[in-house]
Order: sequence, then C-alpha cells, then structure tokens
Amino acid sequence: MTDLLLVEDDETQREALSFLLGREGYEVRTAADGAAALAEFNAREPELILLDLMIPSVPGTDVCRRIRLTSNVPIIMLTAKNDEADIVLGLELGADDYVTKPYSTLELLARCRRALRRYRTAGAQGAGSPSDPASVIEVNGVRLDSERHRVWVDGEEVNLPLREFSLLEELMTHAGRVLTRSQLLERVWGADFYGDTKTLDVHVRRVRSRIEADPTSPVRLVTLRGLGYRFEEFNREADRS
Repeated sequence: MTDLLLVEDDETQREALSFLLGREGYEVRTAADGAAALAEFNAREPELILLDLMIPSVPGTDVCRRIRLTSNVPIIMLTAKNDEADIVLGLELGADDYVTKPYSTLELLARCRRALRRYRTAGAQGAGSPSDPASVIEVNGVRLDSERHRVWVDGEEVNLPLREFSLLEELMTHAGRVLTRSQLLERVWGADFYGDTKTLDVHVRRVRSRIEADPTSPVRLVTLRGLGYRFEEFNREADRS
C-alpha cells in the first residue's frame, strides 16, 4: 500500500480527499498545517505528498523547500490560487506538479499514479551495482547515470529532483537536437498532461541553475526561440576562446 501524506487545512476537503485516496488503495496520513506536515514527513517519509500551498503555521512553499533539502519524494501542489507567481514559486522550490482547485478527481488520481510510476522507476533503477555502462550519458561536461539517478557537472555531483532529472535525461539523450516544448511535455510529463508550458519553462530554469556556471547565459541547455530547447554537444564558448 502506498504511503501518501496529504497536507490540507480545510477539514471538509481533507476528509473527502482522504476517503477518495483510501478507496484507491493509498495509506493516507494527513496534516492540517505546515508544522504538522514536516513532523509527519520526518516521522516516516512518504512515497507521495499532496501539499496545499495555503496552510497555517508554515506556508506550503516553505514546507516544499525544507523537504527538498533531504528528499526527492514527488510533491504535487494543491492550490486554489490562480496567481501564476505562486505556482511558479512552488515549482521553482522543487514541486513536481500542481493541480488548481477545483480539480477533477480523475485528473488528480492520474497525476498521483504518474508521479509514483516515475519515482518508483527511478528507485528501481538506482538499486544494485555496478551501473550498466549503457545507462550512463556524458555530454559537454555533464555525466548522467540513469540507473542510479545521479548527475555530475564538471566532476561535481549535483542533486536533481525526479522531474528535473527526467527532463535533463531527455535533453541529453537527444543532445545536439532541438526538442520542442510539446515534445518535452509529452515525453517527461506524459501525453495526458493538463498543464501549460510555463511548467516546462520553470523546470528548465531549475536545471540550468544546477548545470550552468551562469544560468542567465546558458552554454549547455540553450533556447531556440520559437522552436524549443537543445542540449549542446560541445562547449561552443570554449571553442571560440
């Protein structure tokens, strides 16, 4: 049974969602505020977190940030806000996905299943040793081990949450080729993704912050305006020097 942590301050919504998720086979633990959410997480790390942004004591964005310091567990934000800035902030702090209230229960369950599939696949690939050489990609100073879910940049290991890792893996697998936004959304988020391209753009910024010396002037993960993104096979800046 999947251990899921639901963080929701509205009692009616919390109880209704707990019932729905329990019926779907999840073992649901709940928290009504940020402090309780962190205590539940520290007591036993769940496999999935549904996190309302607007919660008392410790804001949802701070809960997300603190969890991301130690864990790659999938986090799906639940938010009633239509303010793009709040959604973008949550994604930038490491959330994997978001659902805006009122949401379709079918949509929410689909997103939960998809997040868990990716998380478990990454965990299964990280088990055992040594890594299959075919699972290791090295391009332009970045080394990615898909079996162990590990990334090194210029020899230094960096930690990437699951969605950022999947995005980087897709781009590096097709290094030198332009991938459109729609291609990346379908391959990394799935064909049934309900969101929009700002989710992708935020994750691209986060990946750049981890692999670029200067994320504002990227030399590895570049934008092709009007087309999409490309992971450069060679350091063109170094070639010009």
